[in-house]
Amino acid sequence: MSRDWDIGFGRKILENIDREFAEAEEMLNRMFRTIRETSASDMVSQGPYYYGYQITVGPDGKPHVREFGNVKPSSRGLVEQSGVREPLVDTVVDEKENTLTITAEMPGVTKQDIKVNVAEEYLSIHAEKGEKKYHTDIPINVTLDDTSAKAIYANGILELKIKLKARPKPKAREVKVE
Repeated sequence: MSRDWDIGFGRKILENIDREFAEAEEMLNRMFRTIRETSASDMVSQGPYYYGYQITVGPDGKPHVREFGNVKPSSRGLVEQSGVREPLVDTVVDEKENTLTITAEMPGVTKQDIKVNVAEEYLSIHAEKGEKKYHTDIPINVTLDDTSAKAIYANGILELKIKLKARPKPKAREVKVE
């Protein structure tokens, strides 16, 4: 491969990352403008606002932005409060241990309030207790052994550990040369 191609490819990756950060910064600027325009008494009566984003680089090398919280900036720059909060979630695939670990912060609920469903392409977490409501759907890009799923909830943190299904070993067949 030529050096020019390597430089062009690297520049393209940096431009993509730059664009993702610019979009995230614009979202936050819209949100902060709206909060400045909202009176303090309105904010107290409606409850605390919670918003954030997580940027990760996927196996394809592309950055992925994931939002979480109980408010979202809209295209008009207004903050729309939702009764359901999307918790901060972290996912880690440990190939050495052959497990997927998902950690979600959900304070104010008990383990009895939490429902976790594992499907082929996503994992759903839902919890509800009084005013505290959480929901998220996490896309899954690995094959899971859903019978091995174990969940622990302590101090507002849910930790799920699920074994990855072993990939079938390719069967080889010798072909006789005539």
